[in-house]
Amino acid sequence: MPENPRRPRAVRARPAGTRRRPYEPQTGTPGFVAVGLVGAPWGVRGDVKVQPLTDFPERFQPGAALWVRGDRRELRRSRWSRGLVYLCLVGVESRDAAEELRGALLEVPEADLMPLPEGQYYRFQVIGLEVRTREGTVLGRVAEILSTPSNDVYVVRGGPRELLLPAIEDVVKAVDLEAGQLVVEPLPEL
Repeated sequence: MPENPRRPRAVRARPAGTRRRPYEPQTGTPGFVAVGLVGAPWGVRGDVKVQPLTDFPERFQPGAALWVRGDRRELRRSRWSRGLVYLCLVGVESRDAAEELRGALLEVPEADLMPLPEGQYYRFQVIGLEVRTREGTVLGRVAEILSTPSNDVYVVRGGPRELLLPAIEDVVKAVDLEAGQLVVEPLPEL
């Protein structure tokens, strides 16, 4: 008997001439907000793995409506496992149909967003805001938001140099969505 009884893992070969489609998320639809990113198919009945992009898991309850590439789809069933949600969408009945959704965004209309407490904003509302100091100096625009264990960090580009601004009260002094501005007081070390 060999000392290491493990057997090598079997690898399924793809049929000749087939390639896996690239896993690239698509751009969102104007007037809609992404709540999930479709990954690989799961099983043979059309279920898909979805990376949630929302803090509201009730978005994925059976019967809920989601939009996929402009089409309204109702959720037939859902279940959570290890941070992913496995969904069955009405009208997606096969593994091939599920594969066609890979990389698509699951969206909801902006009008259907859950209300947030005062002082909290959705990411899509902050991205694109012009960043100014209290004195009026333009530093650029919020290009992306990085999540860290302690706080979010706004990546500001388009100014004299790229800035990383922590989203904390000592730095962010005002958010004016109507004016499209974020007023900050950069820390001296920045």
